[in-house]
Amino acid sequence: MGIVINQSIKNTAVTYFGFAIGAVNALFLYTNFLGKLHYGITAFVLSAANILMPLMAFGVHNTLVRFYARCQSETERERFLSFMLWMPLLLIVPVCLFFGWFYDDVAFFVIRENPEVKPYLWLIPTVGICMGYFEVFYAWVKVHMQSVVGNFISEVLVRAVVMVLLFGVHWGWLTPATFLYGATAAYALQLLAMMGYAFYVKRPTFHWSVPHNVYDIFGYSFFILLSGGIGVFLIDFDKVMIPAYEDVGSNALYSVAIFIATVIAVPSRAMLQIIYPITAKLMAEEKYDELNDLYKKSAINLQVFGGLIMLGIFLNIHQLYLLIPAEYSGGVAVVFLIGLSKFSDLIVGNNNAIILNTQYYRWVLLFGVLLVVMMVVLNMVLIPRYGIVGAAWATLISIVVYNAIKLFFVVKKMRLYPFTGQTLKSLLLIVVVFVAFYFWDFGFHPLLNIALKSVLVTAVYGYLNYRWRVSPEMNQVLDRFLARLKQT
Repeated sequence: MGIVINQSIKNTAVTYFGFAIGAVNALFLYTNFLGKLHYGITAFVLSAANILMPLMAFGVHNTLVRFYARCQSETERERFLSFMLWMPLLLIVPVCLFFGWFYDDVAFFVIRENPEVKPYLWLIPTVGICMGYFEVFYAWVKVHMQSVVGNFISEVLVRAVVMVLLFGVHWGWLTPATFLYGATAAYALQLLAMMGYAFYVKRPTFHWSVPHNVYDIFGYSFFILLSGGIGVFLIDFDKVMIPAYEDVGSNALYSVAIFIATVIAVPSRAMLQIIYPITAKLMAEEKYDELNDLYKKSAINLQVFGGLIMLGIFLNIHQLYLLIPAEYSGGVAVVFLIGLSKFSDLIVGNNNAIILNTQYYRWVLLFGVLLVVMMVVLNMVLIPRYGIVGAAWATLISIVVYNAIKLFFVVKKMRLYPFTGQTLKSLLLIVVVFVAFYFWDFGFHPLLNIALKSVLVTAVYGYLNYRWRVSPEMNQVLDRFLARLKQT
């Protein structure tokens, strides 16, 4: 667990730095510089590109991690990596040709309620390709246990460039319309940076041979394409569906709330960058006792840290909305609903990584397809009635059901269980701290209120977790930190 804790801490620091930039962008710069219309269009384009990303990557980012650990020699690994580089083109080329030939038909079907989006539709596959190949090169460095720099490129680079572009709009260098093209260029820059670092970590040796297990590779990649598409679908489909029933500007309100809630998922994103290849290695070596230990530790550590972030958001949400232009208010309920869905992802630890590396991975696909149908139906029913709050309810219900099914699958098939007595302790602490702090605020400026309340909540929550030893690994990290302080 040492390398996990080490790189998780670094990844968490990098990810939160990126999220800090993203918070300034999403909560202040987008809302003040870009306007609701173009903010809504930007959210639509990027969400649609994210949905398209698994198709553009052809599942290679997960396939690379799974099968790289099974290569027996350096020559076999080089041939496998080379094959992974060109494999996504098998889908990218026909998808782009289809999109080009039927552009007007796609535009009519997708955005008939908001025709102002049409000029930007071609950006969706362009950004999708950049996102897809970025994930391929990111997986390239993950299998070499080098995730920190890639995480920096992933979380910080695009957000920093977008911040510059938003200031460009504010200073009159760019129009809101040309901002979208600049944002597309930012994703292209992210791809080039990731590719350069991947080739620095492991210079490719190009081969044109096909791996001996090519049928297994294609079968698994096709599964990842579908299952990964389902996962992204559950996250971003609501932002694509809202413009079908509401003004595209509603996407701006929804995006602000979504961004706030997504901060809860940062610990998971940081830790799982390194846990996934370790899980694949343990599965390949059939070290199930170590895997079970990793499963439990990842679940409780994510729950404790994610619980603190969730409390920080929920307990300060009303003050935070006072800092945002009034026209973007009305998303508090969305923050709570999406926040709970993100927390449900945290408490099952490296559940996804385990499932994707078992012989049973195809069985999960059926459940995913059924859940996509459920989410589409829920959005169609709830958005017309309740607007963006209905979309949030659809997301929460779908993700909780999806996680419950996957958890049951791992318990039933693998005899692995992420929960312990510490899980109940952690949940109890979260509820107690929430009830104790939610119903009051300091009578100061919102920024000062947020700072003071966050410090107080962190101190109380951290102390109670430490005293109850909810996470032994976090206690060890804190003990080492306190020991170093005493020595200085």
